[in-house]
Amino acid sequence: MQMLQHPIPSGFGPKTTAEEALGATDLSGKLAIVTGGYAGLGLETVRVLVKAGATVVIPARDVEKARAALDGMPRIEIGSLDLADPASIDAFARDFVASGRAVDLLINNAGVMATPLSHDARGYERQFATNHLGHFQLAGRLWPSLLKSGKARVIALSSGGHRFAGVDFDDPNYQRRAYDAWKAYGQAKTANALFAVGLDKRGQDRGVRAFSVHPGVIMTELTRYVSLEDMQAIGFRDAEGNLTPFLLDRMKTVEQGAATTIWCATSPQLDGMGGLYCEDCDVSPALPADSKELYGVSPWAIDPNDAERLWALSEELTGVSAPRRRSAPTMPG
Repeated sequence: MQMLQHPIPSGFGPKTTAEEALGATDLSGKLAIVTGGYAGLGLETVRVLVKAGATVVIPARDVEKARAALDGMPRIEIGSLDLADPASIDAFARDFVASGRAVDLLINNAGVMATPLSHDARGYERQFATNHLGHFQLAGRLWPSLLKSGKARVIALSSGGHRFAGVDFDDPNYQRRAYDAWKAYGQAKTANALFAVGLDKRGQDRGVRAFSVHPGVIMTELTRYVSLEDMQAIGFRDAEGNLTPFLLDRMKTVEQGAATTIWCATSPQLDGMGGLYCEDCDVSPALPADSKELYGVSPWAIDPNDAERLWALSEELTGVSAPRRRSAPTMPG
């Protein structure tokens, strides 16, 4: 367990907005790539980055929807990418790397939650493939551009839902065990956090740091697969279908939900740090495995040994090889 996995404290909190987390930071001349940056938290993340002067590239599965949502924003570029389609990831990254530009911020924001069981063409479970493997491949293919920055940050959106499950290394794709949509979501969100641990280990002495983020409880398009019965079962809605006091006490606006992403991406308070799980614009406390607390990170989501196991598994499943020593110039496929 990482010794730095504890609050700084930052001086911010759960009600901090993305603009407040950014403060007076000037991002002129910086380039960010934000997956899913045309709806919900991703759209607010893009809005704040652009307002601070950044150029933002948005890889989109639905290009027309992205154009409509981002219409009128300056310094926006939209590309075609489907995180469940390896060929589209390779094509997007190949075109970007060929442009010769550096990536200063890579924000892995897109994702799906509690979907019905489905597998992609490779046989990989949808939540694991989209939320983790797609972003793993994207970061790998963009590695030369991240190195070019000299001071890049990679932000992986995880979730408090990582508490539902760790990574099942024997059957991550639900090919033999019974499917549970919430445990599959927990596995994917744990994988997002472990990805940040693994990437930071490989990039920290080369100017690439990584963090994972729990944005909080926000009602966005991410909940489109979650039924009323599911919401009731996890205590988010009562018998009449109303939001429960439990949820209302923890609910964030989209502006507040994007705050920790922006803080992790831009705050000088995190200079020299990495591989950390963050929430409410601060580093989260590390929790014991049997904790019932709803704030903090479970040990299986920051375990360095599990991060290495996941890295090896992800290389095998995607065909993207990680840098293994400082002299390695790229992440070749």
